[in-house]
Formats: sequence, C-alpha cells, structure tokens
Amino acid sequence: MNPVEHLQDSPTSRHKQVVTTASTDAADFDTTKEPPMPEAADAASDRRDDDLAWFTIVVREHSTALVRYFARRGPRQDAEDLAADVFATAWRRRVDVPREAVLPWLYRTAGFTLANHRRKLVDLPVDEVPEQGERRVAEDPELSALFDDELRGALMSVGERDRRILLLHAWEGLDGEALAEALGISRSGADAALSRARKRLREAWGERMSF
Repeated sequence: MNPVEHLQDSPTSRHKQVVTTASTDAADFDTTKEPPMPEAADAASDRRDDDLAWFTIVVREHSTALVRYFARRGPRQDAEDLAADVFATAWRRRVDVPREAVLPWLYRTAGFTLANHRRKLVDLPVDEVPEQGERRVAEDPELSALFDDELRGALMSVGERDRRILLLHAWEGLDGEALAEALGISRSGADAALSRARKRLREAWGERMSF
C-alpha cells in the first residue's frame, strides 16, 4: 500500500485519529461555566478549522518523506507507525511548528522519535544503557543500506552526530536554514557542523584508502 494512502486514507490510520480527536476535544466545553460570547466561539471554531486544514496539508505533503526517513534508518515495518507518531506530535505542538520550515521541524522530531524507539529495542536495563558508544554495525540500517564497504567503514569511524548530519544532508537534502532547523541550532552552527563532519569523513576515507 502506498505510504501516503496508508497515512491519509486508512480509516484506522493514526493521523486521522489525531485529527478526529482534536476536532472532538476542541468542541467539548465545561457546561458549568458561562457560555462563551458568540464572537469568541466563532473565532475558536475558525482557528480549529484552520488548524485541521493546515494539518491535513502537512500530512499530505510530507508523509512520504517521513516514511522514507524511517525506512532508511530502521525496519520498514515500523516506518509508517513512527511517521504517524511524528505527525501526532506535530498536531499536539502545532503552535510551535514553524510554518516556513515544517519539514525540517518534522525531521528533528523524527530524530527524537527514532532515538526513543531504538532505546526500547535495547535489551538492557535502562540504567545500564550507555549514553554514548559504538552500535553493532550489522544491526544499523543506516550503514547496511550502503553497498560500498569502504564508504560504510568510513561512516562507521565518524561520530554518530557527524553521521546524522551527513545523512540528513545527503539523503534528505538538507542544508543551510533547513539543516539548522532539523538540528535545532543556528545557521552558522549548522554550516560549521556540516563542514566538520565532511572533514572528518574525508580524513576517515583517506585513512582507509592509504592502506
């Protein structure tokens, strides 16, 4: 099934549940309180309708990109559910989503969602899971997706943050302001981080090619 259709048209899809729940919640009110003035009620209704229309457009325009993001980084059977989780977060935090940079914001949220999902898969007590450390390469979809052994080896040798930056740039095509938004840092910080990551990758590649 087309991922977009799954997220948009399935009657059981999570994002439709989010939209339906949001619409229902917005319509509920405390009957013990004085009813709102007609103008306020109309304004609230208009805002709700605008939010729902915006959210529908966001899902339609970016669902494929998000599913692809997760499919590249984990089991494909989890990709659609994880994308739906990101959209649910976008609905709950819709006031915080920058309208001029929706997709980078979604990618940043996807990074947190993926990290949480991976922690759930680690068969260790939470107090024994290291904050940093080498991941078992054979189980890392980001690296196993690369068919070139040398490139995979070079990416293994750079830090996880550098690898994330490089793949956001190479796979998702982010740079400049979009990369900065996805990383949650300034434009100058993102430019510097990408430059450092590229430099470390070149060094790692050079070391491998020198043998």
